[in-house]
Amino acid sequence: MPTDKVGQTARQFGASEAAMDRVREIAAGEDDGPVLMLNINRYTTEAGYPDGPAYTEYMRWLGHAVGADGGRVLWRTPVRDRVLGCEHDDYDEILAVWYPSHAAFVDLPNADGADGMFEGRRTCVAHATVLVLPGDQDPLQP
Repeated sequence: MPTDKVGQTARQFGASEAAMDRVREIAAGEDDGPVLMLNINRYTTEAGYPDGPAYTEYMRWLGHAVGADGGRVLWRTPVRDRVLGCEHDDYDEILAVWYPSHAAFVDLPNADGADGMFEGRRTCVAHATVLVLPGDQDPLQP
């Protein structure tokens, strides 16, 4: 796995090096297992969210690349409003993306279709927060 492509991609999208190091450490260990990435996205005007051509193409590439990597988009839902927080906490959509392992997530930049997915991300996503959640539990249960 070309770690330079993985690291470059992570830095390009503002990933925390410390957090990515923790994910890589899990990926390299014996206890690697499923992981759920909760993506909280604010889109650009160019994306045309929720039905613009750029957004639609991004979602197509996202599904393809994640699927080629062994994962899947479990669900997507629009954000209606913000009750707490300030203006920089305004988001458009939340996506739950499941990967069979941390290693699969780390290797995503090398998956078939990843170049199209990351190009769509550059075009469509103005800001994102991505949270790492356990992937071996039902995310809708307490």
